[in-house]
Amino acid sequence: MSDELEQAGPLSHLDESGRAKMVDVGDKAVTAREARAEATVNMTRETLDLITSGSMPKGDVFSTARIAGVMAAKKTHDVIPLCHPLKIDSISVDFDIDRVSSAVKVTTLVRATDRTGVEMEALHAAAVAALTIYDMCKAVERSIEIAGLRLVHKSGGKSGTWEREGR
Repeated sequence: MSDELEQAGPLSHLDESGRAKMVDVGDKAVTAREARAEATVNMTRETLDLITSGSMPKGDVFSTARIAGVMAAKKTHDVIPLCHPLKIDSISVDFDIDRVSSAVKVTTLVRATDRTGVEMEALHAAAVAALTIYDMCKAVERSIEIAGLRLVHKSGGKSGTWEREGR
């Protein structure tokens, strides 16, 4: 971790006095940007069965969580103070069911052609989609856990492509 920090250089969201600031991206090139993120929602087998059978009392969990994730990506700059509003080209929110672990993996992909990356948008989408699954299911199970929110891929811009090792 410290090697990554040393390679990154000074923190770009701080001015010379150490105060938070929004990064000036005006001189950056407009390039294709992409980011993937994921989160895992752990639950009981009974809750997972209710979701997959379409029997959850609040309705279609995956459709609601997908819409919530898309909306979250589009509104990231309204929630994370120093994020830039972006012209997002596409957002996808997908769900993989793991019956063995009794979990749902949320995977998001955000693409934009802009001056700054979309990592925060992908992470925000995954977090809100996972929270929406919890909200849709909390009436039947309060012990649901959300784990492993993380960036798994980013590409575009000056720093190029990054891929999480050991996925």
